[in-house]
Amino acid sequence: MFTALSHRAAGAACSLCVAGVLALAPAAAAAGPRAGEPAPPGPRAAMPGPSLLYRSGPQVRPRRGAPEVPEVSALSWVVADADGGEVLAANDAHRKLPPASTLKTLFALTVLPTLPAGMQHTVRDEELADIGAGSSLVGVEEGHSYQVADLWRGVFLSSGNDAVHVLASLDGGWAATVARMQGKARSLGALDTHVVSPDGYDAPGQVSSAYDLAVFGRAGLRNPDFARYCSTAQAQFPGEGSSYGIENTNRLLTGEDGVAPYPGLIGIKNGYTTNAGNTLVAAARRGGRTLVVTLMNPQEGGGLAVYEEARQLLDWGFAAAGRVDPVGSLDGLRAKSSPASAAAPVAAATSQAQDDDWSGTAVVVGLSGLGAGAVALALRAKGSRGARG
Repeated sequence: MFTALSHRAAGAACSLCVAGVLALAPAAAAAGPRAGEPAPPGPRAAMPGPSLLYRSGPQVRPRRGAPEVPEVSALSWVVADADGGEVLAANDAHRKLPPASTLKTLFALTVLPTLPAGMQHTVRDEELADIGAGSSLVGVEEGHSYQVADLWRGVFLSSGNDAVHVLASLDGGWAATVARMQGKARSLGALDTHVVSPDGYDAPGQVSSAYDLAVFGRAGLRNPDFARYCSTAQAQFPGEGSSYGIENTNRLLTGEDGVAPYPGLIGIKNGYTTNAGNTLVAAARRGGRTLVVTLMNPQEGGGLAVYEEARQLLDWGFAAAGRVDPVGSLDGLRAKSSPASAAAPVAAATSQAQDDDWSGTAVVVGLSGLGAGAVALALRAKGSRGARG
C-alpha cells in the first residue's frame, strides 16, 4: 500500500511539474532580456493593408455579368453595403473635400446619445450668436422653449444651423463639441475628417471624404433615433403661438423640385456650401439589402445633379449585388483593440468567477505554485552546470 501511494505521489508531482512549466512560461517571456541582450521591439500599431480606395479614379472589381459602373461627375463617391461594410465601388474615396451639412451626420452621432429627446430647453441669446452668414435655419428663437427632439428635427429636415448651435451649447459648448466630434471620427476610422464647425459651415481646414461620410451614414443607421430623424420627410416645428410645417431638404426623400423619390430610400443627409458644392449621404433598402452612397461636389448638371447621380449609383449597387468583389471596407481603418483592452472583458468575467467559486481557483493556483517550485529546483540544478553569458 505504501508503494502504491508513493507511485501516486510521484505521478502527482509530475503533473505539478507540468503545471509549473505552464505557469512559468508567461513569466519567463515577460521577464525581459538577459544582461547584455538587446531589448525586444515594442508592440507596433496595427496598420491597414493596401486598399484600392487610396487609388485615384473609379475602382471596381467586377465578376462575369456585372453591370458597368455609371459615369458620374462627382469629384468623389462611394457605394457601400451598410450591413457588412463592404465598399462595392468608389472614386477617389479618400479625397479630402469640404463636406457642407453632411458633416451634421457626425454631429448627430456624437451628440444624440448625450441629450434625452424629451428634455425641454429655453433658448438663450448667446446660443444663437456667431451663426454663419447665409446659414440654413429652421427658425429657433431666443426665449422660446423647445424639446431636444424638436431641435433634432430642425437639424435633419431643415439643416438648421441655429438648432445645431443650441444643441452644441447643451452638449458642453462649441469647442467641446468639435473635440468630441473629432474623437468620434477617429474611433470610427474616419481619418480624413477635420472638424472646425460642427454644422458644416465653410471654415478653413474643414474637410471630410466620401469614405468618411459613408462611415458616418452607416453608423447612423444603427442608431434608432438617427434613423428615425433622417427618414422623416415632414414635421411640425414649434413657433410663436403655433407650430409650422418643415420639410426635409433631401429631394430623393420628398420628391420636390422635379426629383422623383427613390424607392426604398431611408434618407440621411444632404448639404451645400459655396466651397463644398452639393454633397449627399443617401441610404436605401431593397430586397433585404441596404446600401449607403456618398457623393461630393458633382461638376455637371446643376444643383439637382447630386440626387440623380446618387440614383444611378444606388441602381447600380442593387443590380451589382453578388456580382462584384469589394474594393475595400468601411471597417478597414477602424481602431483595432490593443491586446490589453481586448482581454479586459475576459478578465472581468474571470474576476466574477473567482468571487463565485474562489476555493476551486485557490486550489489550482496552489498546485501550480507547487509545480513551479519543482521546476525552479530543476532549473537551478541545470544552471549550475552552465550559465549563458
